[in-house]
Amino acid sequence: MTKNIILTNQQIEHTTKRIAYQIYETFVEEEEIVIAGITTNGFIFAQKIAQVLSTISPTKISLCEVNINKQNPELPITTSLTKEQYSNKGLILVDDVLSSGTTLIYAVRHFLDVPLKKFKTVVLVDRNHKKFPIKADFKGISLSTSLLEHVDVVFDNNGDSYASLS
Repeated sequence: MTKNIILTNQQIEHTTKRIAYQIYETFVEEEEIVIAGITTNGFIFAQKIAQVLSTISPTKISLCEVNINKQNPELPITTSLTKEQYSNKGLILVDDVLSSGTTLIYAVRHFLDVPLKKFKTVVLVDRNHKKFPIKADFKGISLSTSLLEHVDVVFDNNGDSYASLS
């Protein structure tokens, strides 16, 4: 199969900035928000969003890495912040690709164990193949793909980040 670039590095940067502004508008009343990224690419994307947010917003931003077994999401989920550190705050859960929704819904369930002021989800690519009733509140791009196609997001420190469909 051939690899088709669906988002270039420049488009990812533009999308990240747009999503950061949407988050700022949604959480403008909050003194502190937690941006929780699902390991590995979701956390990298969360870091990019947090970096833009810190330049446009006076809001305190805490980053949280969410470790979930994507092949077996029922296993315990761990986070780099304790529940007390994100309790009663606004929280944004970030992943790179929303395909079936399995990873995102189990991660959402994890955060519902503590009281949150506001809870939103972000994905870079929404594939529209959900098995669960979950949606991304903020998304970079929506794609109607076949189940045989694969979306791959590559975050490169050298500025060669891209998303491709194969």
